[in-house]
Amino acid sequence: MWQARGSLLVAVTLVAAAAVLPGGAGAVAAGRCTTSTPVKAYDKCIALPTQGATLAWTYDARNATLDAAFTGSFISPSGWVAWGVNADAPAMTGARVLAAFSDPSTGALLALPFLLSPDVKLQASPLVSRPLDIPLLASSASLLAPARTVRDGARVTIAATIRLSPNRTRVHFVWNRGLYVQGYSPTIHPTDASDLASHATVDILTTDTEASPIASTVLQWLHGSLNALSWGLLLPVGAAVARYLRPCASAGPAWFYAHAAIQATGYTMGAAGFALGLVMGAASPGVTYKLHRGLGIAAATAGSLQTLAVFFRPKTTNRYRKYWKSYHHLVGYGCVVVGVVNVFQGFEVMGLGASYWKLGYCLALATLIGACVALEVNAWVVFCRRQQEEELMRWEVEDVVVKDRAAAF
Repeated sequence: MWQARGSLLVAVTLVAAAAVLPGGAGAVAAGRCTTSTPVKAYDKCIALPTQGATLAWTYDARNATLDAAFTGSFISPSGWVAWGVNADAPAMTGARVLAAFSDPSTGALLALPFLLSPDVKLQASPLVSRPLDIPLLASSASLLAPARTVRDGARVTIAATIRLSPNRTRVHFVWNRGLYVQGYSPTIHPTDASDLASHATVDILTTDTEASPIASTVLQWLHGSLNALSWGLLLPVGAAVARYLRPCASAGPAWFYAHAAIQATGYTMGAAGFALGLVMGAASPGVTYKLHRGLGIAAATAGSLQTLAVFFRPKTTNRYRKYWKSYHHLVGYGCVVVGVVNVFQGFEVMGLGASYWKLGYCLALATLIGACVALEVNAWVVFCRRQQEEELMRWEVEDVVVKDRAAAF
């Protein structure tokens, strides 16, 4: 069994390594850049690593002026596209950006400035346009032909002229896009891995680019499939087998072997899925899903404690056996609940909250829960019936004893 687990983990590690190598399965498709835009022609350009975005620019070292044009695409008719710079780090918080979207009143394309403070990231306050505290000399936004209005897939160019600090040629750029604008306030963007990794540091003299690598779609699906099947289905099935087959005298020790086999398989797959999650986290710095990660660590810890507890199980005659059983049940059921909750959280992280994959999982889980409810009701009916039979038998025995005593006198 341990050899099989080792082989599976090695295979997972090899797949993970291949998925995050540049140019491999994990390479992210990027748009083709061009120095010629509807606004003007530029000296240099690069394809940014996410969302098919590109950036073209001309840098005048004499006055440290950056004349740049960012090109991205809308993902909804009521959406927004934003691009900007961060003086401190390649991150959203602290960035100064220009956001392009349709004017709610006239329908004309706007390019408004925004300061992304920590309150905005925490959604503690709405995003309100304000003048930027950097030397923004000019800005504009224009749709690329054939688009005439904002729609899903429409390309937009955001142009800006910014004066940089002298002798500072490494610039932190950020960009993103969202589905909705409330009034003149862009709402939060999607939280897919590519959206959270939409930032890069570019040397505007050499075009050298530093960007966060993104785990491949294959790796994400493998991680999600392993975890949904293990933590979300196999471990709950194994727990149900132990609870509802154990009281059946006809099953004999078969319930124990079935329970152990299902849980061992589920834990092995879950451990592999958890390892993939660690690999993806290491490969995508800056892309953080705190709740999903916390629940995953909790489930993996509980599962590991359960596995270790098997080696310290007291014999049935040991007086500590009842405490071990209480611990085993508590940690086991807790692991199942946390695992199932985290599967649903995983669907949201992967952007599958309204997908047929989630629907299929819900149907499978509902079937399991329905079966458990039916078996639980049946178990209580059998328990109550046995109690009545035992009580009736006890009364009959007591009645016989009383009659025998009366006859003896």
